[in-house]
Amino acid sequence: MHLNINTQEENQTAPVAFILLDFNNEDLHILLFILFLPIFIVTVAGNMLIVILVVLNQNLHTPMYFFLGNLSCLEICYSSNIMPRMLTSFLSRDKTISIIGCFVQSYFFGGLAATECCFLAAMSYDSYLAICKPLRYRTLMHGRICVLLMTVSWIIGLLPVSVLISLVSQLHFCGPNKIDHFFCSLTSVMRLSCSDTHLVEMFTFMFSAIVTMPPLLITLASYVCIIRSILRIPSTTGKQKAFSTCSSHLTVVVCFYGSLMFVYVLPNMSSLRNLKKMFSLFYTLLTPLVNPIVYSLRNKEVKEAIKKTFKFINRIH
Repeated sequence: MHLNINTQEENQTAPVAFILLDFNNEDLHILLFILFLPIFIVTVAGNMLIVILVVLNQNLHTPMYFFLGNLSCLEICYSSNIMPRMLTSFLSRDKTISIIGCFVQSYFFGGLAATECCFLAAMSYDSYLAICKPLRYRTLMHGRICVLLMTVSWIIGLLPVSVLISLVSQLHFCGPNKIDHFFCSLTSVMRLSCSDTHLVEMFTFMFSAIVTMPPLLITLASYVCIIRSILRIPSTTGKQKAFSTCSSHLTVVVCFYGSLMFVYVLPNMSSLRNLKKMFSLFYTLLTPLVNPIVYSLRNKEVKEAIKKTFKFINRIH
């Protein structure tokens, strides 16, 4: 990765680091640290528990839980990309982040967010087949297809964003170095550039549209078909059972896409900046937390797996 700095700009020096202004209120830093640290610990521990349960329990060796295990791995990476640095800055009051560090954070933020869109689409398609095509489910959703869907999702998420980061790293930075956010996003970094960013902005828009819109449309189409199939079930018990199969996943989808759209669809106005920053916490902090909670508290198979795992651990001790 090459970083080109325009050293010829008069009366301007190239920044060696960026400053993340986070929430612009140092008096709240200790309170925010006390609030966010337990959330981060629970998020990592909860998602790690899901991964362990999926690996160790034969009952969870199904497509649905294979996808869930991958999603939990992604959520651990997603939270760990942003939260440790932010928590450290709350205590040290050091808001600086190196330019390379900022690009690395931007890469993983964009790549993991794009990958999550693909994961949610794959999981909604799995729910569609389980509810709408139950007789053909095992034929259409076998192990090889599951691995292929997850592999393609990781590639679609992580590969194109590396091209964007490469383009952004070649921009000239010679003036302001303050980012009014709690993490480095590509759009925030591009605003600080002295170069013409129209080409990079166009590629960023195209990438965002490609990795978010098709997965979103697949997810919406799957749930339209699922809801129609559920409404056709004659018995109330059958409807409740079918809905409970996909309600956990639907909760995660609504939290993730709802907060994402609020932040990136609304106009970039100064009056909305702080509100957008707060909603950014939903998909960077709360969505990874919601994932293990909704799947463990609202899923009987996961509850049973937790009980069996703890019984096994007690026998060992």
